[in-house]
Amino acid sequence: MAAKICLVTGASSGIGHATALELLRGGHIVYGGARRVGKMAAIREAGGHTLPMDVTKEEDLQRVVRTILDEHQRIDVLVNNAGAVVHGAVEDTPLATARDQFEVNVFAPARLTQLVLPRMRERRSGTIVNVSSIGGEIALPLGAWYYASKHALEAFSDTLRMEVEPFGIDVVVIQPGIIKTDFEAGTARQLRETSGSGAYRQMAEAMARAAETQLGEDTPASDPGVVATAIRQAVESARPDTRYVVGWQAEALLSLNRSLPDREFDARVTGRL
Repeated sequence: MAAKICLVTGASSGIGHATALELLRGGHIVYGGARRVGKMAAIREAGGHTLPMDVTKEEDLQRVVRTILDEHQRIDVLVNNAGAVVHGAVEDTPLATARDQFEVNVFAPARLTQLVLPRMRERRSGTIVNVSSIGGEIALPLGAWYYASKHALEAFSDTLRMEVEPFGIDVVVIQPGIIKTDFEAGTARQLRETSGSGAYRQMAEAMARAAETQLGEDTPASDPGVVATAIRQAVESARPDTRYVVGWQAEALLSLNRSLPDREFDARVTGRL
């Protein structure tokens, strides 16, 4: 297969870093974008390119896309992976924090999509991969704004897929389960800082303790490589699936959510809180 020109955001760690390396192993030309350029040394050593990028800054998004187009005249693959997560009860979480969550998880991928689409349409080919979460379908307590942002990203992706299909462009949603990354490293601290002393303190403390246990070194959570493998599969497929569910507990939790009445699902996930 001919090498594809790929842009991966959030490439300094976790899923983004693993994806950049996996695409390089597939012989593709990869640009990794992230704020922490120093964390992307392995991508450069593997033959990739790294660019400083803050996905919330318009000038950074334009500069990165322009750089790649100037060098290759096309971008074949956009992997919108950069993301953020905040925890806390709806009542306790400042709306400014909620807006920041949407800036990173929804509006940044939307803007990058706008920037790459004109050239993809001209060439009548391209793949846009949006890294969502099982949280794009389910929701748990004390994470409303994260789950809302991922639900929004999935709805955005579904509409986008229908709009760009006539131009030969694929839109793929990746739904990881529980993955071993630093992404949730601040979960317990956020829960305690935001909701640890108010009306939701009992629930916040129970979830903080659970996070400390589930995200520890002995957790059965999946390696980011399983997500990277799914993304490479989508990128290299002539007709990729619209969704890829990958990682520990992903299929089980989505199946539970789809099969149970709302209140029964609520009872299952909050039963130990």
